Amino acid sequence: MSVYLPLFPLNIVVYPGEKLNLHIFEPRYKQLVLDCVMSDKTFGIPTYIQNAVGHYGTEVEILSIEKKYDNGEMDIRSKGLRTFKILKFDKTVPGRLYAGGEIEPVVYDTTEDIVTKTKIKELMKQLYEALSLKSLAMDLDDSFSSFTIAHQLGLNLQQEYALLQMKRESDRQEAILQHLQNILPIVLETERLKERVKLNGHFKSLTPPNF
Repeated sequence: MSVYLPLFPLNIVVYPGEKLNLHIFEPRYKQLVLDCVMSDKTFGIPTYIQNAVGHYGTEVEILSIEKKYDNGEMDIRSKGLRTFKILKFDKTVPGRLYAGGEIEPVVYDTTEDIVTKTKIKELMKQLYEALSLKSLAMDLDDSFSSFTIAHQLGLNLQQEYALLQMKRESDRQEAILQHLQNILPIVLETERLKERVKLNGHFKSLTPPNF
């Protein structure tokens, strides 16, 4: 069933369940936030990509207004709820400054591939260790999903947006696994190169070959 939402296009991908802190400074979005707070309603963040508002985004609820500034700007805490597809986009809602649109929720198949998930976890640990980010590796528990790790993989905006549109968790897992398999050898080689550069000019203790 379609619904109508205020829309706040941004050059990011927001995933369901993600916590998002925003500084609101444009007049149209200050109005949007105040309208949503007053009416206890949600709004949507469609991804602005390739110089256009994308067809997909995430419905967001405002958790709190953390700070109000004298000029009307705000710091808000919000959380992603569910992914949607835009059926009809309006540059401005009648009588308001901000955009809006008719949207329909995207229904996901959350069935996991446990084997793929295990491979992803192992490769992520290798990646974090190579990047000296062991604390992130320690924080990765067995309940993670593709959406909870998507921003920690070094994906570009197009790749993150592609994940948002995939309706099956197993397909997202496969895409993530392929990405990690592609970038990990590059990262490891880069780290080895850094170590070789550091050693240049140092006194070396080497065992000569026997002739």
